[in-house]
Amino acid sequence: MDTSFKIIHHNNDKEAFDEISLSYEERFIRRKKLIANNGTEFLVNLEETVSVDENHYFELDNGKLIKVISKEENLIEITGDNLKQIIWHIGNRHLPCQIEENRILIQDDAVILDMVLKLHGNVKKVFEKFKPEGGAYGMGRTHSHKH
Repeated sequence: MDTSFKIIHHNNDKEAFDEISLSYEERFIRRKKLIANNGTEFLVNLEETVSVDENHYFELDNGKLIKVISKEENLIEITGDNLKQIIWHIGNRHLPCQIEENRILIQDDAVILDMVLKLHGNVKKVFEKFKPEGGAYGMGRTHSHKH
């Protein structure tokens, strides 16, 4: 079985051999056996846990590339006149959040949905790719900074 010891962030030279669709949680990885969309099996064996983004590549030890695609997942779309207040409460709970001009997206969570409703946010369940903001210290995830 081929192994990936490396993530490539930009690829201008090689065409991807295969693609793999991963959810937000699945894109936080260090060591795991994966199966790409066309059946390519490979082991990811990185030095440390990393957050892999869409359009990054697993480089296999044989030189082939597997392109990462964000998988669509169950999310909650939040809109309303008080998005700043809602964003504060979501951030206070260290939850991943995708912030857009007129809406925010969070992972589907009944407790947080209830909180948003109590804050008078408008909610709708959606099935989309999830690309939340990175951590404040450039580490990729909201819990990656050291206290």
